[in-house]
Amino acid sequence: MRRVYVTGMGVVSPIGIGCEAFWRAQLEGRSGAARVTLFDTAGLDRDVACEVKGFRARDHLTAAEARHTGRCAAFALAAAREAVAQSGLPPARLASERTATVLGTTMGEANLLGELESAWIHRGEHAIVPAKIARYGTTLLPIHVARAFGALGPVQTLPAACAAGNYAIGFAADLIRAGRVDVALCGASEIIEKLQFAGFVRLGALAPERCQPFDVDRKGLLLGEGAAMFVLESEESVVRRGATPLAEVGGYGLACDAHHITRPHPEGEGSAIAMRRAIEASGIGPDEVDFVNAHGTATPANDVIEAHVVNEVFGGRRVPVSAIKSMTGHCMGAASAIEAVSCIQSLLHGVLPPTIHLERQDPACDIDVVAHAPRPHPCRVVLNNALAFGGYDAVLCLARPGVLPPTVGEG
Repeated sequence: MRRVYVTGMGVVSPIGIGCEAFWRAQLEGRSGAARVTLFDTAGLDRDVACEVKGFRARDHLTAAEARHTGRCAAFALAAAREAVAQSGLPPARLASERTATVLGTTMGEANLLGELESAWIHRGEHAIVPAKIARYGTTLLPIHVARAFGALGPVQTLPAACAAGNYAIGFAADLIRAGRVDVALCGASEIIEKLQFAGFVRLGALAPERCQPFDVDRKGLLLGEGAAMFVLESEESVVRRGATPLAEVGGYGLACDAHHITRPHPEGEGSAIAMRRAIEASGIGPDEVDFVNAHGTATPANDVIEAHVVNEVFGGRRVPVSAIKSMTGHCMGAASAIEAVSCIQSLLHGVLPPTIHLERQDPACDIDVVAHAPRPHPCRVVLNNALAFGGYDAVLCLARPGVLPPTVGEG
């Protein structure tokens, strides 16, 4: 099995644009929550979300790209440019049939569909702008990234709900392990859109002002948005050009709750399967995992069930757990990709980000939550949980280079 390494990463988030700003905000315990400005929330019971602030497409994209991409694709392109710059890969290596492009999302440029429908209803079909039609569609997200770098290999969109980021990274790593490509640009992107926001209001899933994972008084999630992108390379590619990898992509586990469209399985059956598969596929045991980035949505059922699963998988061992959705909000399809950046930063710096707003931990969530402030904690292996609606469970293992055994990726 070919080993797969992360050599570059980039992020656009509600608490910082760029990896350095994102990490600094985590260490400061900064919340991205504020009143919604992207659309009018009149008539809705909630008006707080975690928007990306201060993002201007023209600061990150070419003039042509800024004109022809929507907000979701612009986030992905900005994150991809940072990742490629950090990787140091020469343009000729990316502009190849041996480079894949894989992106996850939940709804893509869904705001454009609303704009097109409104124009048609209120002004007739001739008011529909063809250029906007050309931007719409989740299948176009990886195409925008592939075109920017001339990547001629496979392209794939994975609309795997809120686990899409982990799905994309795992699928891209599989393409490299199978020998189909040597390099992959992968990650996920999502925007906050009015229909999506109203739907979560109607579900009763949104908190009024803040996200409090594992707190006894938690009231639900806050929607977030953003993107994270990664450059993955085969070991041969890394060695050939003398690159220094940031992390190794271990195994990943996929499962389905097969239970309910919004509620997780009461015993966390799918979540436990995904966590165990990620550990086994990495060629390690549960005792070798140093940290878990929790899905941690701050919804009443999800937090209790995830805490139960963490205790079950690790046999009661007190593995440190944190939930950065308390700061970023729930970035939907981009959530686990953005959180994978955080996981790699913990591997690099030996520090765990805090779970903010945790005032009284729920006794039913009896796990070791990193609360209030960052915690120094050397990390060799971390798990990134994504436990989404519909039972989309995807757990990704990331490790410091040289830690995982030769069997990584099998199983």
